[in-house]
Amino acid sequence: MIARLEREVAQLRQALSSHAMVDQVIGVLAAVHRLAPAVGFEVLREVSQHTSTKLHTVAESVIAWALGQELPERVGRELEAAVHQRTRRHDAPDAEPA
Repeated sequence: MIARLEREVAQLRQALSSHAMVDQVIGVLAAVHRLAPAVGFEVLREVSQHTSTKLHTVAESVIAWALGQELPERVGRELEAAVHQRTRRHDAPDAEPA
């Protein structure tokens, strides 16, 4: 019983740490690319999916980048593409009425 509770506490701590890291990355994306928080999470999730990398691992890479380290090439490429896709949508002129 105690061992099960200790495992559960460890899992909850890991989840809390991972959530905090994701929130930090969303803040970085908001500050650097002026993305809304929901869009920042979409970008992070998309990079994770396209690189077959766990979300928290991508988040660790982006935090390291924000602190001056280089992004892994594939993560950087996918991040740039995902951000560009979303910022391009917002920069496109509105359709003119018919």
